[in-house]
Amino acid sequence: MRDLVQLPKAHLHVHLESAVRRSTVRELAGTEIDEGPYGTFAEFAAQRALIRDALRTPEHFRRVALEFCADEAAQGVRYAEVTFTAAAHEERLGEPGMPLAAVLEGLAEGQRAYGIDTRVILDHSRRRPVSRFARTLELALAHPEVVAIGLAGDEAYPLAPFAGVIRAADEAGVRLVHHAGETGGPGNIREAIRTGLAARIGHGVRVLDDPELVTEVRDLRVPLEVCPRSNVLLHVVGSLAEHPLPRLVEAGLAVTVNTDGEGALAAEYTMIQETFGTSDAELAALAVTTVDASFAPEAVKAELRSGIARWAA
Repeated sequence: MRDLVQLPKAHLHVHLESAVRRSTVRELAGTEIDEGPYGTFAEFAAQRALIRDALRTPEHFRRVALEFCADEAAQGVRYAEVTFTAAAHEERLGEPGMPLAAVLEGLAEGQRAYGIDTRVILDHSRRRPVSRFARTLELALAHPEVVAIGLAGDEAYPLAPFAGVIRAADEAGVRLVHHAGETGGPGNIREAIRTGLAARIGHGVRVLDDPELVTEVRDLRVPLEVCPRSNVLLHVVGSLAEHPLPRLVEAGLAVTVNTDGEGALAAEYTMIQETFGTSDAELAALAVTTVDASFAPEAVKAELRSGIARWAA
């Protein structure tokens, strides 16, 4: 067994607010965060709201972004696309532009200090107004560090109201990455691809419930951002042993390994290895698929693939 911290990794589905150090939350908010498992998605959302509300100043946002870089680099992550709900924060604080600008400053400092390359994905809750999603697109267009935008949250809310912003993003060359097939069924995945024009699917584990959809997703080569531990904490699956990750791989789907911000990425690979008996070569293949599915520059992808090959050799 090779050291999985030393495996060069890309990380594509990690929410900055979920990844904030618990010591930082205690300092800023004066409270402890429940680490789950959560009884309902609403309980999980309430805990994350405590973290969001603790972030108030430019220094807070800069700090958590810098600490994110340090923590990811310590796990062998060399490239990360971190998701951030920028428009909601600026609306909450009444400071347009500030939260994202401060996060980008922290990420840039983290890149210099820890040698990790980062980009940003801006997400928006399906439950919130279309106007805020339009603002999310404005922020993306104003900052080249933003590589995608997407819709997240309660899958009971459809994507159709956001179709105009989705089309505008696509026409402007902004990639779209939506959460789907986590708390909702395969129909949500189909909607994310057809209405949402998704370049990747956040989670997507329900795809196996529809054989025709499996074929469609495989043929389109739409990668899935799979987060096993998070799926257990939120009762998407009953246990790690029941997680469909091996079946997703066997179905020929592009499976990427991520945390959702619920834990460390090297530990996620370790859990996969210990739970499913995944070999080092198979873990390396998952790491390569994750790199290939990223929006990283080709030079960064090539360097990561070479590092993975050296680790596996």
